[in-house]
Amino acid sequence: MNDWQPQTLADYQRKGLGNRSGYGQHPVLLIVDFIYGFTDPQSPLGGDYTAELSATGRLLSEFRRQGLPIVFTTVAYEPHFRDAGVFIKKVPSLSVLTKGSRMVEVDTRIAPQSGEYVLEKKYPSAFFGTQLDSYLKARRVDTVIMAGCTTSGCIRASAIDAMQYGFLTVVVREAVGDRAAGPHEANLFDIDAKYGDVVALEEALAYLREREHGGDRAADEFRRWWDRRPGVPA
Repeated sequence: MNDWQPQTLADYQRKGLGNRSGYGQHPVLLIVDFIYGFTDPQSPLGGDYTAELSATGRLLSEFRRQGLPIVFTTVAYEPHFRDAGVFIKKVPSLSVLTKGSRMVEVDTRIAPQSGEYVLEKKYPSAFFGTQLDSYLKARRVDTVIMAGCTTSGCIRASAIDAMQYGFLTVVVREAVGDRAAGPHEANLFDIDAKYGDVVALEEALAYLREREHGGDRAADEFRRWWDRRPGVPA
């Protein structure tokens, strides 16, 4: 933890923030904007997400093995950029994300397979102005497990909207990244305090395996174990 986090966490817990919302029975893997515009360090929007892509690959393998739903997002604009609204005025480097360019393609290290949904969006949240909510509810999804970038931008916005649309929201720490450590850590802390559960990769994988092998009973036991972890307020 950073120096400010333990004291802030203790204060939040005293005030009733930071409880666990946990997992449901029907998860989706939502991979937000791991496209070349963000994963290519030469892009003005880019960074090095090698480790985060590797962690995402492990989640992908488990979701694919179990036949669970997977959604990728990309950001793509028409050449006139009228569909970018005010967002592109605030972040002019979004202009590299033009339809048909390599910059809007999902990184081949986690390339979508046939039948996996690639959702095009225009703004930070994967839910804003898209059909994601209805797509997930048609598949009985109750839990959104998130990977992608950036933590302070599209991950945060999508996590807030996932919670607001009624989904249990889980952000996998090792599978999300940002351009700078400060915004990354601060936003993970804030998501975990208010909007969803920030969890370790191994914990997310354990949930998926328990869910597969034990059904409802195992998931209930997992939630009880999760709520009894050290540091979690009773």
